[in-house]
Amino acid sequence: MVTPLTFIGDDTELLEALRSGHPGAVAVLYDRHASHVHRALRSTLGPDADLPDLVQDVFIRAMAGAGELEDLSRVRSWLTTIAVFTARAHIRRRMRRSFLGLFSPQRTSVTQVEPASLEARSALRETYALLDELPVNERLAFTLRFVHGMTLPDAADACAVSLATFKRRLSRAERAFLERAREAPALVSWLKEGTRWNLRKSS
Repeated sequence: MVTPLTFIGDDTELLEALRSGHPGAVAVLYDRHASHVHRALRSTLGPDADLPDLVQDVFIRAMAGAGELEDLSRVRSWLTTIAVFTARAHIRRRMRRSFLGLFSPQRTSVTQVEPASLEARSALRETYALLDELPVNERLAFTLRFVHGMTLPDAADACAVSLATFKRRLSRAERAFLERAREAPALVSWLKEGTRWNLRKSS
């Protein structure tokens, strides 16, 4: 039995190994960054039974596009960008299904990964229900900034747009979200108790 060679090195060396077909590079890339990719997808999509498959899709796309990355030191941000575009495609597929009147049973079977308290569960469901009403690009801007916690430059980079464009999308998303959230019973108390939005009024 032949044991595959184990890869040892930083992310720059890892990507070079991936490009050259090193037998252990793919597994190491996944082990190092799968949890980050999962967080990026979940913060954008919310609880979704398709998350494991989407994580796999991100790494399949990464392996196919490994030769296109110019800055080998930005592996994590590169994977975040792939995750954003994967999430965007998934949201659009989900929207098309809803327009056709098809409701995925998986969307109602993921409560085991939501917060345990009833109040938090209701707020989480309401939050993603409101985000479902936003245009895809604005939803991505909102979730990358406020849910995933990315800086403005990093989030703009992940969306492959200029910082000015990202800020405009984020402003529209934040305004639309707050307008809807103040009419959502499950979110009113969270807005009042929070430190970001209770101190200023949306116009």
